[in-house]
Amino acid sequence: MAEKILDAIKKLKTQEKRNFPQTFDLIVKLTGIDLKKPESKINDEFKLPHGYGVDSKIGIFSDTIKNSDAMIMNSAELERFTKDKRAAKKLVKDIDFFLAESKLMPLVGKSLGQFLAPRGRMPKLLSSDVNSTIDNLKKSIRIRVKDSPVIQCKIGKETMDDEKVIENAKAVFKHLETRLPKGRANIGKLYLKLTMSEPIEIEV
Repeated sequence: MAEKILDAIKKLKTQEKRNFPQTFDLIVKLTGIDLKKPESKINDEFKLPHGYGVDSKIGIFSDTIKNSDAMIMNSAELERFTKDKRAAKKLVKDIDFFLAESKLMPLVGKSLGQFLAPRGRMPKLLSSDVNSTIDNLKKSIRIRVKDSPVIQCKIGKETMDDEKVIENAKAVFKHLETRLPKGRANIGKLYLKLTMSEPIEIEV
């Protein structure tokens, strides 16, 4: 599979250059899967072996944490989102992963739940090792299957080493083999694309 992914990467890199570093997206078309069954739904935080070229953005809802390599919002700021729906919607769009203190979860639900839940981004509870959690999430992506039998996730930037993009793609593929009800049998077609390109199929 590595050679086929590399071939797709090289073909994509010969296409028209853009004035920004494009992202490699892996697209997986599923087959033989019943999306009405709960076991067919996936909403995973998955740590890529090499990240995807930039850190994922982390938001923390906390009244106790003051310094962190993440965006921190206290209860007063959460209350503001209850009244400012535009700001709430923008926050949920801009942040990739959320963490929260347990005591703030009801307020998170009240102020942001209507925007977080449909995107599958309700916060995880803060653990004792906050820094380690943040470091892991920075290299993570969300792999989601909800209403359509298609998964699309970012696995790298065109500025990254080809080998790192390949290893990220293989890691996602292997993860899906363990998460889908029938494993590899549920993986129909695989594609790779850049932000502004058409997808290129990878034989599986």
